[in-house]
Amino acid sequence: MSRSSPPRSCSRSVRGPGRGPACARDLRATRTPVGAKVLTFSDSEGTVHEPDGFTEEQLAQLVAVKQKRGGRVSEYARLSPTAVFLDGERPWSIAADIAFPSATQNEIDDADGAALVANGVVGVFEGANMPSTPEAIAHFEERGVIFGPAKASNAGGVAVSGMEMAQNAQRVSWDAETVDRELQAVMTRIHGECHAAAVEYGFGGNLKAGANIAGFKRVADALRDQGAV
Repeated sequence: MSRSSPPRSCSRSVRGPGRGPACARDLRATRTPVGAKVLTFSDSEGTVHEPDGFTEEQLAQLVAVKQKRGGRVSEYARLSPTAVFLDGERPWSIAADIAFPSATQNEIDDADGAALVANGVVGVFEGANMPSTPEAIAHFEERGVIFGPAKASNAGGVAVSGMEMAQNAQRVSWDAETVDRELQAVMTRIHGECHAAAVEYGFGGNLKAGANIAGFKRVADALRDQGAV
């Protein structure tokens, strides 16, 4: 399954917002023009859950907490009268339309994958390196959940590094809006290539299969163009 945009008024769970400037960037990226709301954020101490979704003011408050040295989501929970803190727990048991595992490898295991599916998750998009185990991915594929694999979604970080190199070489500095616009174009192209490859080879829009195929084809084409095969 592949869709061009998230459903309106969808809810999101995020794990691994990080610290400092990266945290501020990642949290601000949760804002969306289609009405999505963020329900959870979590770190190694546990999960903070706003049942009605984080407001702009609450997101700003969480950014302020995480930008402090050693800031934890539990500190935000003590500041918000509506927040629920789940000590030592990951967010995947909380019902949401979209999940963003963005902390570490294997953070969504077999049980977490089953819980997400049981709660009606629509899409899982990896923001860390291989955060979903094979067993969890099997749950997603069996139920037709849109799955954005890290090997494709994390290409955005590499692309931005390339943009930084280009700016340095030209002795120019892009504003945040320009970087975001260029990144959106890169990610749109990557999604298109993955989806097209999956459809072409009979995988029905499976983005994981499409990413594997598109990546293999790119390497194979490069080897052929260089006369190595």
